[in-house]
Amino acid sequence: MANIMIRKTAAGGLSFYLPKRDLEDDIVSIEFDQADKWGGALKLLNGGEYYVEPLDAPPKLPITVRAKRVDAPE
Repeated sequence: MANIMIRKTAAGGLSFYLPKRDLEDDIVSIEFDQADKWGGALKLLNGGEYYVEPLDAPPKLPITVRAKRVDAPE
């Protein structure tokens, strides 16, 4: 598990940042993005996938959360 930062981009999307590896990429999909549940599987533009425990509501961004790497980038 690693600490990651998620923030809004200027274009209105979400950005993923992993400081330990200096990896920054756009989030192309998030499993749960509803008023009562936010998080789950995050898919990155580079093909990587991480998992964030779902929260009860969308957080105020930027936020730092723990994430588990599910799939390595190709």
